[in-house]
Amino acid sequence: MSLLHRLRSSRRLLVTLGVLGGSFLAAMEATIVATAMPTVVDQFGGLAHYSWVFSGYMLTSTVTTPVWGRLADVHGRRWPYLVALGLFLVGSTLCGAATSMTQLIVFRALQGIGAGGMLPLGMVIMGDMFTLEERARAQGLFAAVWGVSSVAGPLVGAILTEGASWRWIFFMNLPFGLIAAWLVGTYLVDTRTDRSGDVDYLGAALLMAAVSALMLALNQTGIRDATLSPAAVRVLYGAAVVLGGVFVARERRTAHPLLPVSLLSQRMVASTTLTGTLLGIGIFGALAFVPLYVQAALGRSAREAGSVLTPLLLGWVLVSIITGRLIPRFGFRPFIVGGLSFVTVGFIGLAMVSPDSPMWKMRLDLGLMGIGMGMTMLSLLLAVQGTVSREQLGVATSLGQFTRSIGGAIGVAVMGAVVAAALPAGGQTPAALAVGLHRAFILGAVVSAVALLSSLLVPGGLPAQKPTAV
Repeated sequence: MSLLHRLRSSRRLLVTLGVLGGSFLAAMEATIVATAMPTVVDQFGGLAHYSWVFSGYMLTSTVTTPVWGRLADVHGRRWPYLVALGLFLVGSTLCGAATSMTQLIVFRALQGIGAGGMLPLGMVIMGDMFTLEERARAQGLFAAVWGVSSVAGPLVGAILTEGASWRWIFFMNLPFGLIAAWLVGTYLVDTRTDRSGDVDYLGAALLMAAVSALMLALNQTGIRDATLSPAAVRVLYGAAVVLGGVFVARERRTAHPLLPVSLLSQRMVASTTLTGTLLGIGIFGALAFVPLYVQAALGRSAREAGSVLTPLLLGWVLVSIITGRLIPRFGFRPFIVGGLSFVTVGFIGLAMVSPDSPMWKMRLDLGLMGIGMGMTMLSLLLAVQGTVSREQLGVATSLGQFTRSIGGAIGVAVMGAVVAAALPAGGQTPAALAVGLHRAFILGAVVSAVALLSSLLVPGGLPAQKPTAV
């Protein structure tokens, strides 16, 4: 039965629209808020806490992802997804009604808790509804959602902020989110399986504390005007290591672990998790620092800085759609290895860009990276989903999302420290900033090359079909 035929089935079509709608809202929040923040700072003040509006969202969305995955495996997909979407909408409403920067930061963190469930659980629901061949094509729709949101977010944010009020970038989530909730709540029917066990809430608390300490420390590393002192940052790193060790020890002993260590005994899961983490370190660092390089180091306009990532995003979306159609025929490994080859070549080209280089050269390099991302990200997701049982589909999908997010946080922090180390004590200059960013891009190329080597560990062969929920 073709994907088109399944989508024509009213129930699957409506659930798919609901899931994609919810994912679009969560993806938009990653970009749309940046456009409104200068206006918010003018109204509330609190410039010193500016970054926490973004960091709070990223922190809570990352640390809660594994918990949502486990909840979906124990209690089914429908109710955890609806609760996550509900928390996201409550957080959006409160953000729109915020009267201070502190309130906005707290409510953004609540939004992030919901987003931490909406994105991975949406992928799990799609994985339940389609066979592997159809799933490869359907998951390509998620890439399209991310691509469109990345381009539309800043534009919509600017229109709402200038034409109405910055508060509407949050209030606009309500009607669309409620429609998505109604579609999923009404038409998604969980196929009953033998779900045993419960959620390891103590393990979840340990994991969230460890990751929170790590991400807070990374957020403050390499920042010249950091909120926390160097001693406090070192304490956070130490706490992350200790809490992480306690969490791993507990996971080995508990009957129903939050992140089963046994998953990593499967070669496919272990190799794709390692590769995805390394890829996150490299690619998310590039996404954070390329616009800065264009505007601050090359002296280009803000519009050019904002549009320079378009080739990467378009390549990511278009190649994801093509990859989804070809994976059932050629398997996962060729696309993972080939995609990381493109990413590495693109990073090397980016590291060779100089202030005298034409802009098309940078766009070409970023386009190559986008092609590689389109081949790799979807393949990593489907490789894991095609390996584990349906009872572990939620936790396995969230594991991939979680490790890539951690990798992204590490990449941004380490590249930020590399850039900061190149700046003179008296203040930044375009030349010094260009040197620091070049070093960061070289680091990204090295990490991408290591990811390419790790991808060689991914098993070959064609993906096997497995029964799915219908």
